[in-house]
Amino acid sequence: MTKFRLAHLGLVMAAIGFTAAAPIAGISSVAYAAESVRAEIGKPLQEAQKLAASGKNKEALAKLKETDSVGGKTANETYLIERTRAGAAAAAGDYETAAKAFETVINSGKLSAAEQPKFTQALAGIYYRIKDYPKAITWIQRALKDNPNDSQMYELLVQTYYISGKYAEAAKELSSAKNLTEAQLGMLANIQLKQNDKAGYVQTLEKMAAAYPKAQTWADLLQRVQTKPGFSSTLSLDVLRLRLALGLLSKPTEYLEMAQLALQAGNPAEATKIIEQGYKKGALGTGSDAARHQRLKDLAAKTQTEFDAKAAAAEADAVKAKDADALSALGFGLVSEGKGDKGLALMEQAVKMGTGKNPDALKLHLGIAQNVAGKKPAALATLKSVHGADGTGDLARYWAMNINHPM
Repeated sequence: MTKFRLAHLGLVMAAIGFTAAAPIAGISSVAYAAESVRAEIGKPLQEAQKLAASGKNKEALAKLKETDSVGGKTANETYLIERTRAGAAAAAGDYETAAKAFETVINSGKLSAAEQPKFTQALAGIYYRIKDYPKAITWIQRALKDNPNDSQMYELLVQTYYISGKYAEAAKELSSAKNLTEAQLGMLANIQLKQNDKAGYVQTLEKMAAAYPKAQTWADLLQRVQTKPGFSSTLSLDVLRLRLALGLLSKPTEYLEMAQLALQAGNPAEATKIIEQGYKKGALGTGSDAARHQRLKDLAAKTQTEFDAKAAAAEADAVKAKDADALSALGFGLVSEGKGDKGLALMEQAVKMGTGKNPDALKLHLGIAQNVAGKKPAALATLKSVHGADGTGDLARYWAMNINHPM
């Protein structure tokens, strides 16, 4: 969980520090300060203000206690005493005393329109600081009522909900907000995990991956999406393709599995690139399985030779049989080999045939291939057209996210 860092003391001093130590008589910056104050109140009050001004806040609080025994205080006397006490107590770290004084000052009706929200914010911060979360929420909400666009108070409200266990309230606030920060999205994800809201958690991960792409977020998202009901196992290679593009492959078994799936899909050029990257990363070509890795590399090279020799005939056969899947696979292999224009033309033709077993998968592969070929605008347009509920729609959206906001 990312903790909200509230500069509560800064809020407090910004609210009252510039007036707490001001003389009583003739001060125009403090409302009602020019009203008459009895000597038994005025003398200790002035001394307390001077002590506070010199940083002797504990001594100032002690001096103010002399006014507590004076009876029949006017509203103005109480206001000036508690205002001074609020500043000295906050500066001294006596937040319990400061909170009571702040409430009295705020409820006095003597604060100016400009000062009122500052004091309200400061009191909310004090209650948060002393972990009186119910009161903190009350005063934060009051501050937001006065200023709905106060981002600091909004963030504090969500954090207070979260830290006090009011997860539903925190989630509601975050879910209805726009342009959440990375910390806020992380908090929402944590809440959804606690509430076992799997669908909501995946949606939040998507937002995090789109706006603040990180390896761990992507890894979690791709692992989660594969467990969604209805996700097709035939998309395993496509998941690995995105993992590879994101730099998330690291284990020898991952490179081997992906290369083998690429060969099975009729794309030896892609398999060769995967194997070469595995060697470059040090995941392949070492250890007790080095010979196995070499055999797979040799198989990919041999299969590529056969692919090139049979490409023209394979195209003719696929077109004649109106086999969109075979034509798309052939085109993808050509794109992976660096023959982008020819390969993409075949893949586009395959999509238009309308005979594929999974039309959305054909469009997904076309979008991926367009991106491989460097045609990003076309890739984004194609990926946007994929809406399959079997996982193709999710993967198309994720590819678009990665294209728009690469790690």
